[in-house]
Amino acid sequence: MNCKICKTKGIKKNAIVNLPSYNLSLCKEHFIEWFERRVQNTIKDFQMFTKEDRILVAVSGGKDSLGLWFVLNKLGYNADGIHIDLGINDYSKKSREYVEEFAKKIERKLYIVDLSTEIASISILKEKIPNKPPCSICGIIKRYYMNKISKKEGYNTLATGHNLDDEISVLFGNILNWNLDYLSKQYPILKEYENIFVRKVKPYCRITEKESALYTFLMGIKYIEQECPLSTGATSLKYKKILGDIEEQFPGTKLRFFNNFLRKFYPLLANKITEENLQRCKICNEPSSLEICAVCNIKMKLAKL
Repeated sequence: MNCKICKTKGIKKNAIVNLPSYNLSLCKEHFIEWFERRVQNTIKDFQMFTKEDRILVAVSGGKDSLGLWFVLNKLGYNADGIHIDLGINDYSKKSREYVEEFAKKIERKLYIVDLSTEIASISILKEKIPNKPPCSICGIIKRYYMNKISKKEGYNTLATGHNLDDEISVLFGNILNWNLDYLSKQYPILKEYENIFVRKVKPYCRITEKESALYTFLMGIKYIEQECPLSTGATSLKYKKILGDIEEQFPGTKLRFFNNFLRKFYPLLANKITEENLQRCKICNEPSSLEICAVCNIKMKLAKL
């Protein structure tokens, strides 16, 4: 199998990847060019940010977030990182090590939020609050601190490494349940809201997990390959498997599903987005739909226990 782009130039060069969705086989050099151009075009198409913006990348230590941090800086954007240490035994320890090592390598500022110090580790919260799924608790806390630190340190954009597979698994679940509130907010960019929320963007939203993993590998970036041990059995992983099987039979399904949602269905929901019920938490002054925000509620529950 030869690289399709090299072939157009009269050169015979073996391809390292086949992308059936695009009917494209590429060598290492042309895959890297294709990947970086796709990320750049996604940023441009959705008007996510410019080179004048201050961007904070949420880095977990996995392939997507570290690859995103790398490519944004390679493309000339001003991007620093934030890592939430979840305190999940060796998994979090290794994740943090990879992130700190990478931050030194690319010489960018890194903010660390240690949940064991701020509240309690996710492992402990899982035991203390058994009626709430650990992934739900984790998501609430991460969103809280990422937004809080972004505002505090003067960043106007928060970028996450959610890839196409992540996006369509969530989309699939929300459509199965016809969760219009969540669907109305599932867009590659959520604009900043007054002084309450910074802009949130997903530059990898049109990049598959496979493409992301290959780029990170080719760039020589070390990342934690282990899935979060607490995510075992998560519904989103089951949806990914179902959608992956469909994609194998019908290449391009994932991208069509996502693009058609954005083009045909999302516009019908966009006017439903509202922050009308938002107020300030009376304890921490962060945004909340209730008098006391979810994170402060968790702290109060822990105090009682």
